[in-house]
Amino acid sequence: MKFPHLILIVLFSIECGFLLAQDSLTIISYNVENLFDNQHDSLKNDSSFLPQGNHYWTYQKYQTKLDRIAQVIVNISGWESAALVGLCEVENARCLRDLCHHLKRFHYQYIHYESADERGIDVALLYDTTKVKILSSKPLRINLHNDHTRDILYACCLFNHRDTLHTMVCHLPSRLGGASTTASKRKASKRVIQQHIDSILCLQPHASIVVMGDMNSHPENDLQNMHNMMINSEKEGKGTHKYQGIWSCLDQFYVSYSLKDIAQATIFAPNWLLEEDTKYLDYQPKRTFIGFRYHDGYSDHLPVVLKVNL
Repeated sequence: MKFPHLILIVLFSIECGFLLAQDSLTIISYNVENLFDNQHDSLKNDSSFLPQGNHYWTYQKYQTKLDRIAQVIVNISGWESAALVGLCEVENARCLRDLCHHLKRFHYQYIHYESADERGIDVALLYDTTKVKILSSKPLRINLHNDHTRDILYACCLFNHRDTLHTMVCHLPSRLGGASTTASKRKASKRVIQQHIDSILCLQPHASIVVMGDMNSHPENDLQNMHNMMINSEKEGKGTHKYQGIWSCLDQFYVSYSLKDIAQATIFAPNWLLEEDTKYLDYQPKRTFIGFRYHDGYSDHLPVVLKVNL
């Protein structure tokens, strides 16, 4: 059996040897909310995340942010590291190097490409070098004509030194300006995802595929030959992001039908990642900023976790 791609896509290919090598596979998808370093990059719109910027983004705040993200990943992983961690809203490779240093108890390396995103935030993939070997990788560009967005990150890997894994990680265009107004941008991104899925299934008809990332939309079964693992989350009152008192499950996993019955997806929502929602009641993610006011939290999104029982 094989795993192919990710969207913050992760798409896999697992062969029979991998089924015998490991009992389960853990993948994390996490929008970390503006992981910027505090140094200026003339090619990016990062002025707000500088010590003199609107967010007064100091070196200490940056290090605290890295600590917070590492804390989340470690608590999800426990003693056994997640094999893959897909990240959204990362500024550059320096942030990833520093994050891997904060996760030095594990053996993470990263894949990252600079995209044309106007805010200067990209997607990235952490992988445990004791479990995953990267064979090749590339960015998949989204053509939005006069607009720009994050690339989809594609990587071809080996699991346990012998089982092929195709991965993609992505962060679809935001709903800023209205969900219906911006829907065409997300559809354009999903066309690229679908084309890549189709190309893999054409060569490997029984490939096992996982798609993960911040879809910036409600869960739908809108990718052919795939099942959205979060399809019922909102009906059950669950979500990864809260806006004006309403939870939405923007962060999602899709799996191919070969994985549907052996995979489980959950939202990681311990009490320490949440705080009281004094305006709309209940709870909400404890985020890093509220407007420009530093809030010393984690992210405005909750992470999602996929476990494949092999």
